[in-house]
Amino acid sequence: MKINSFEEIISWQKARELNLIIYSHFKNSKDFSFRDQIQRASVSIMNNIAEGFERHGNKEFKNFLYISKGSCAEVRSMLYLSLDLEYMTKEKFSKTYELTLNISKLLSGLIKTL
Repeated sequence: MKINSFEEIISWQKARELNLIIYSHFKNSKDFSFRDQIQRASVSIMNNIAEGFERHGNKEFKNFLYISKGSCAEVRSMLYLSLDLEYMTKEKFSKTYELTLNISKLLSGLIKTL
């Protein structure tokens, strides 16, 4: 199956969903450095998928997907901190954490396909 645009990539779609969760959950956080860092990391997942796809070369695309995976791990790490600091409930943490795991698995599958 040929992918014609980055918007068709499921990991990009899931990363977009993750961004909405992160932005809405932390929008009123007074811990500005934490909020900015987790938001930047979540946006990086989505944007690196898009940028890599637009480079029109599998080697470069793979490199950007690895960067996306790294950003996804960063978000996961920050989620632990948000739980420890009680910025997030265990239920919200679990749901968001599972989404980041799903995105990482999708990215791994896409990397293997390339």
